[in-house]
Amino acid sequence: MDEFWVFGYGSLMWNPGFDYAERSQGQLFGYRRSLCVRSWVHRGTQEKPGLVLGLDRGGSCRGMAFKVTAGQEAATLAYLRERELVTNVYLERTLPVLLTGGRKVRALAYVIDRGHTQYAGSLDALDAAEVVSTAEGRSGPNDAYVFNTLTHMHDMGIRDQWLEAVATEVRRRAQPLA
Repeated sequence: MDEFWVFGYGSLMWNPGFDYAERSQGQLFGYRRSLCVRSWVHRGTQEKPGLVLGLDRGGSCRGMAFKVTAGQEAATLAYLRERELVTNVYLERTLPVLLTGGRKVRALAYVIDRGHTQYAGSLDALDAAEVVSTAEGRSGPNDAYVFNTLTHMHDMGIRDQWLEAVATEVRRRAQPLA
């Protein structure tokens, strides 16, 4: 690649952790943002896994694309591999991303490995909410992860109807019965 771009769909959108020369909202086609990764440490346990985000097949995903600062490509790739490939639940892929304004770039993205034991499958919003509403791990409650993600996404002007439906159901489950 002449330019090294990275596509973020979760915390990478607001906390990339590497130097970048340019950033733009973008859309990735063929994959969707999904709570499809069983979290055994940060948002759940092996006995009661939580759910965190992954890119799963189908649909499209709005996120943030970052053009890595020239000369920082190797350091950025090493950082991302350490951050994203801890349990190898993600696969590195270089995929086409349509940036705001119509420019097309190829960007590194981390997609779910459907053969990995941590892959939770394609859950509907009610099933995902059931897991999220009760799981907790080293980094705190799973619902806090979902609410924080949505807050950051809304601040960036990015909407995700499925994730919003999960959060709505989690809030509904937390309401005391009248």
